Amino acid sequence: MGGVSTVGDRADRMDRVPKQDRSRATRQRLLEAAVACLAEHGWAGSTVSVVAERAGVSRGAAQHHFPTREDLFTAAVEYVAEERSTALRALFPEGAVGDRRAVVSALVDLYTGPLFRAALHLWVAASNEDQLGPRVTELEARVGRETHRIAVDLLGVDESRPGARETVQGVLDMARGLGLANLLTDDAGRRERVVAQWARLLDEALD
Repeated sequence: MGGVSTVGDRADRMDRVPKQDRSRATRQRLLEAAVACLAEHGWAGSTVSVVAERAGVSRGAAQHHFPTREDLFTAAVEYVAEERSTALRALFPEGAVGDRRAVVSALVDLYTGPLFRAALHLWVAASNEDQLGPRVTELEARVGRETHRIAVDLLGVDESRPGARETVQGVLDMARGLGLANLLTDDAGRRERVVAQWARLLDEALD
């Protein structure tokens, strides 16, 4: 009897694994579709139905993973934030590097692509949605702390030095500002000059 039970349990596990894989794949498609919809259509045009259609799944399947619209888009922005951090770490897997200009440029890139654009649309929506606002505010605070830690590490900053922390924060604020400007026009040449100047300022202030 024990042997039969073991075989049955093993068969059940084999049945469950593909379902789990499919569930993860569906969730991933929904998150990617939500990010793309936010970037392209903004909050007003990004309903659960629109996202589900883009992801190639039913509305019911979407709501199984994310019961509410706020759940879906908060998870999407969290996904965006994790992707931003992962992408930056992947650019410099060894940690601090000697070329601060390369690091500043990478930080700016975080804020000038579709991922930041999607996050921005959610921020705007959160400012007018009581249910969404606190969740997005909490998430962005966590993302901000993580991004700051990554920047400190990659720039090789000693935060015990007076003004060092504020200098790093200034870089991040600058990068965010360039990201906002990029929503209206792609001024890559100007952006490169600003990045170069900030890298020079960092070398003067932190060395």
